[in-house]
Amino acid sequence: MLARRDQIKLGAFLYLTGHHLAAWRHPDTWAGDQLEHYTEFARMAEAAKFDAVFIADIAAVRLDKAEAAAHSAHSGVSHFEPLTLLSVLAAVTNCIGLVGTASTTFNDPYNVARQFASLDHISNGRAGWNAVTSSDPNAAPNFGHAEHVQHADRYKRAEEFADVVAGLWDSFDDDAFVRDRASGSYYDQSKMRVLNHAGDFFQVRGPLNTPRSPQGRPVMVQAGSSDAGKDLAARTAEVVFTVQSTLASAKDFYADLKSRAQSFGRSPDAIKILPGLFPVVGESVSEAEEKLEELQDLILPIVGLSLLEGLAGRTVRLADYPIDGPLPDLPLTNNQVSRQALVVELARRENLSIRQLYKRLAASRGHLTVVGTASQVADEMQAWFEEFGADGFNVMPATIPGGLRDFCHLVIPELQRRGLFRHDYSGRTLRHHLGLKRPDAMDMLSPLAPAHRGLLAGQ
Repeated sequence: MLARRDQIKLGAFLYLTGHHLAAWRHPDTWAGDQLEHYTEFARMAEAAKFDAVFIADIAAVRLDKAEAAAHSAHSGVSHFEPLTLLSVLAAVTNCIGLVGTASTTFNDPYNVARQFASLDHISNGRAGWNAVTSSDPNAAPNFGHAEHVQHADRYKRAEEFADVVAGLWDSFDDDAFVRDRASGSYYDQSKMRVLNHAGDFFQVRGPLNTPRSPQGRPVMVQAGSSDAGKDLAARTAEVVFTVQSTLASAKDFYADLKSRAQSFGRSPDAIKILPGLFPVVGESVSEAEEKLEELQDLILPIVGLSLLEGLAGRTVRLADYPIDGPLPDLPLTNNQVSRQALVVELARRENLSIRQLYKRLAASRGHLTVVGTASQVADEMQAWFEEFGADGFNVMPATIPGGLRDFCHLVIPELQRRGLFRHDYSGRTLRHHLGLKRPDAMDMLSPLAPAHRGLLAGQ
């Protein structure tokens, strides 16, 4: 087996209260959306030398009677808008990357390109855009859709959306803004490009009205695991956040995505694959198990059942089935296609009852779960890394701040002792942390957006 010469990359997935479904009911969590909690999280992650803070997004409150009852019993109803929050976190941190989510289904490319370019400037080169197609049908009516956009159409739109954003980020050469007081020239027009994009979903003239950002482009992040999602990631993403629960499946996903990247003319090293990791860490195995069991006991059945019903697009009522019986067949949906397949496969493989399945998902949402000592968590991470199942992990603490503190104080030193993780930052940009190339203007446009060739004016 080839020895790895790089080190593990780590994202700190910020979900206030914590990633366990019942975390908000535990006394060791922050109860409200207070800015000082978010800033403390980012500073704690930066002190531990994480590569980035990662923020997801939810743009809906569930109003259906059955859903609303479950939704009111967990903390998913309350979210700050990611770009606003990350702009604040940029001002209170110095080195850690700042990755935020923006939907390609419910936004316009020009706004997204401008927002993340601005964040890259504000943070001096630490911005990353997590491009999602949005699986939650509850969000559709908030953006003028009578019903959710079909899965295939969401990905076609996302393909074009990513191309347009990449082209807009290349509106100017790095040295276009000369700001020459003597001559009166603020920028050099010969170093500006007008996109003039005309596609199936978007008509975007450009150029972007911000100088080229410190990283050249903010880092492109994606999380899709369906075939369409993997193709989009292989063509456009630089970091992929994925759901994998076993090393075997992680290695298959890793090899598949790196191979797809090569088919688009990209180096496999141009994409960093970060599965989610749900760690529950204790000084002993029994202490870690007790921590998890405390949380499991706080899960209300209505919340657990709703979690599973969401995977089936609310087309099945699991309360009609024995809770300690097997998961019934779930109809295919237009929403979380790849996630549903992974969860059903998990239930069948381990012969889990409905209750056992929702308890498993309440803890980790199907991600890799490790409950044990720092050494055991590090062992699992090292195996996934060295056997090419991951380039790193998006760490999802069960509770926040306690779970993140445990990971920072116990697991990080163990990884450092093994030479698997940095002791300090050696650079200031997210690209530097991740070992990603800084693209020159137009450098990546050919493999990312072949449709744009010949459409750029002002070169």
